[in-house]
Amino acid sequence: GMRGRIRVWVQVLALLLCALRAGGTELTFELPDSARQCFHQELEQGTKFTLDYQVISGGHYDVDCYVEDPHGRTLYKETKKQYDSFPHHAEVQGVYTFCFSNEFSTFSHKTVYFDFQVGDEPPILPEMSHRVTALTQMESACVTIHEALNAVIDSQTHYRLREAQHRSRAEDLNSRVSYWSVGETLILFVVSIGQVMLLKSFFTEKRPGSGRAGT
Repeated sequence: GMRGRIRVWVQVLALLLCALRAGGTELTFELPDSARQCFHQELEQGTKFTLDYQVISGGHYDVDCYVEDPHGRTLYKETKKQYDSFPHHAEVQGVYTFCFSNEFSTFSHKTVYFDFQVGDEPPILPEMSHRVTALTQMESACVTIHEALNAVIDSQTHYRLREAQHRSRAEDLNSRVSYWSVGETLILFVVSIGQVMLLKSFFTEKRPGSGRAGT
């Protein structure tokens, strides 16, 4: 009946919300000037991984990034990038290293976001991985909703990063305007005092020979 259908849809939604995406790490960290920060991940041979990163604040919103395999071979290297994505399949087993460098900057402090996804997304239902028959209408709806939820998560992350970056730029612009306003105020104050002193000197200056007028 209707109650049974509602129970089924509640279970479906709970399954979708609890379904895990590809494993990995998502982190936002501070990268001081002239600094480098490295992260390490052990991977099995043939494992798919993707590194997405973006500079949220600081300087020209750029950073150096490189990825090395367990043998020290450079798989990816980009300099002064604001954002990028690097997908790859691990060819050998071992610890992979990915680093972010701000060593080219001597005064700009950066905030960097990265998302390191490992492996393929697990199937929504356990039997879907070896299913030989067509999906039922309920299962197709589950897949569609699951993909839509993943798209929503990706969009939310994208817009959160854009909002954080734009807020950082707005705060930086506001600070510059404030400093400029304070500087203009100081200059106006100094010019006003100079004008007053100059006008005062005009009225207090004695004319030549005025001291002999009474003799």
